[in-house]
Amino acid sequence: MSTPSYPCDPAFLITIDTEGDNLWSRPRHITTENAKYLPRFQSLCEKYSLRPTYVVNHEMAECPVFREFATDMLARNAGEIGMHLHAWNSPPLEPLTSDDMAHQPFLTDYGTAMMRDKIHALTDSLEEKFNVSMVSHRAGRWAFNATYARILAARGYLVDCSVTPLLSWRKTLGAPQGKGGTDYRGFRANPYRLDLQDIAKVGDSNLLEVPMTILPVPGRGVVGVGKAIKTLPGKFTTRIADRLFPEVQWLRPNGRNLKDLLRVVDQLERESRVHAEFMLHSSELMPGGSPRFSTTHQIETLFEHLEALFIRAARYFCGKTLAEFRAAFLPASNTVSPQGALPS
Repeated sequence: MSTPSYPCDPAFLITIDTEGDNLWSRPRHITTENAKYLPRFQSLCEKYSLRPTYVVNHEMAECPVFREFATDMLARNAGEIGMHLHAWNSPPLEPLTSDDMAHQPFLTDYGTAMMRDKIHALTDSLEEKFNVSMVSHRAGRWAFNATYARILAARGYLVDCSVTPLLSWRKTLGAPQGKGGTDYRGFRANPYRLDLQDIAKVGDSNLLEVPMTILPVPGRGVVGVGKAIKTLPGKFTTRIADRLFPEVQWLRPNGRNLKDLLRVVDQLERESRVHAEFMLHSSELMPGGSPRFSTTHQIETLFEHLEALFIRAARYFCGKTLAEFRAAFLPASNTVSPQGALPS
């Protein structure tokens, strides 16, 4: 088998969904205490020359603590700010369901005009607060489609990282009357220019798709057990099967999967992959900010795992932000410099 040829060095991409505290609990009032915990994570990244991209939603853009942190990071050129849109509480607000805070509708549940208005409003807010162009994006709750992509491209976005290969979110609902999330089974695992009419296809747009790193779990017998459990009746069988017999492995820590994370990085190196994309939520860096990391001890374990992962990744991959990776991957099609300041 021939080794793939790419125009840039392999990159380790750290993406942080930067959002309010424990949104899994669907709070009525969203707090942003997790912003206080970001400097420790940023320092760890810088220790290994890694360059995070914080994709930021509405409440974190409004958080003074986060704005101070991000302004300093940008001034030191130590990372990137991108956009991450949670449609249910991102202005302009127009009720879509009987209780948007409870249902958390996808942006793709809305009509095209409202999708455009929300994208422009959050982009304007981020650019005004941080005085940088928004070029990188991840969809809230992984819900992405061609209409969404066209609006982003028209606004000048250059990178999206919403695709989760091998996974379907179709059974996950936003609005109860909606069609569910996006089915990414069959999508590419390596970066590609998006076709703005069909986001599963390679096109010629300026919008580069950089998929999440998700690999199939080795061992068909184990996967088969998980699939069998999912056929059983009961509300929680799918969740139990996914935890005990996962079919895929994300480059995403959960406090128990360090060996899997290291295996994923090693496999990417063996396969000469051009990128490894890591993700975490900002709230997962705070005790009690998420279901997975509820105690200080669990946070300390998380940071131990992060350091081990970063050490392993740094031996093969170089740290880049999403915009920097895009500039290296598509050098002939750059239209703005990565995270460049807005024109005065």
